[in-house]
Amino acid sequence: MSYAPDSTVDLDRFTASLEASARIGPGRPGGLSRLTLSDADREMRDLFVGWCRDAGLAVTVDTCGNIFARREGTDPDEPPVLVGSHLDTQINGGRFDGIAGVLAGLEVVRTLNDLGHTTRRPLEIVNWTNEEGARFSPPMVASGCFIGAYEVDWVHGLTDDDGLRFGDELARIGYLGDTPCAPRPIDAYFELHIEQGPILDAEGCEMGVVIGGYPSHGMRVRFDGRTAHTGPTPMDQRQNALAAGARWLTMADDIGWAYAAQDGKASAARLVAWPNKAGILSDHAEAVCDVRHPDTSTARVMAERLRRAAFEAAARCGCRCTVEDTWHWGGDIFDAGLVASIRQHAERMGVTHRDIQSQAGHDAYFLARHCPTAMIFTPCRDGITHNNEEFCTPDSFRAGTNVLLHAVVERADRA
Repeated sequence: MSYAPDSTVDLDRFTASLEASARIGPGRPGGLSRLTLSDADREMRDLFVGWCRDAGLAVTVDTCGNIFARREGTDPDEPPVLVGSHLDTQINGGRFDGIAGVLAGLEVVRTLNDLGHTTRRPLEIVNWTNEEGARFSPPMVASGCFIGAYEVDWVHGLTDDDGLRFGDELARIGYLGDTPCAPRPIDAYFELHIEQGPILDAEGCEMGVVIGGYPSHGMRVRFDGRTAHTGPTPMDQRQNALAAGARWLTMADDIGWAYAAQDGKASAARLVAWPNKAGILSDHAEAVCDVRHPDTSTARVMAERLRRAAFEAAARCGCRCTVEDTWHWGGDIFDAGLVASIRQHAERMGVTHRDIQSQAGHDAYFLARHCPTAMIFTPCRDGITHNNEEFCTPDSFRAGTNVLLHAVVERADRA
């Protein structure tokens, strides 16, 4: 048996791997709550590393906890082809978001082992740390650090709601590696992901060829006021940071509705405050919002409106406003040659497919700044995601994993 154009992955084995993952870090019924750098994350990492070593791969971990599992090629001096995604989940996450992409990469390697085929270029499966950003904000910091967008010390200094440091938690779970998290030559990066939207499922389409991402802008804002008694303090003397944050979030929602007809979106995603108790006004609040739109210029306009709204909300409540962090991603970022290859393999295999834009953030967005990058979307029921009711059948992945296999081999074997 050898590699051929009609070769297919072992879908039963891939499904079994997904089911094993689904037992680690359970959340609400049917879902996962496997926050990054938690004990459950460590357990899943350990399982993944064991699977990789069983497949004959050499495993390394970098200083941001990214895991790379390498299968040598016949020309080991060539830059590797990477395939991956993330194993962490949202606090009310599903069983497939991110996870399917990492395990699809592992299944590609397992299939090539079964077929006895060694690619010319090395292959590396990668698990990126903290893609979700649910515990440490912003999201995708480890893939961002890998391509030089962030400094390692800055990533290590991020804190969660309990004041625990990213770097300390990496060390605690045993995944503070010694390989530098820094740019290195990469031939290409592939990422398979559930769509996280309803389009493919509604259209009965087996696979999406991702041609780009909605331009997106996010920001984390701090509001500072002054504690005071909620009873006798006159309205014109109040400096309620919680109210300032709440006003900003509702203004963000209004911005989203103003652009909804063109498929623009604004999300009021997070608000925390202190003391946040009855009887006292809060003197500190932190909020996170983001905007996205299919048109780059319009997304920038929405982002500027969001920034101005933060200062307006602060002024209305007598508070100070500080934009502590901003991020942006998306656009026409994916490599035309890789996109064409994925489309051609889908057509050759008789897979129903369509071009599609990603509306969520992915590690692939950062990798696209560094090397040729492409994504494959697979359908999920009703587009439900970041929710314990996220659901896919084995057949949801049949087309995407097989197209991934052939697109990766074509890229890795080219002269």
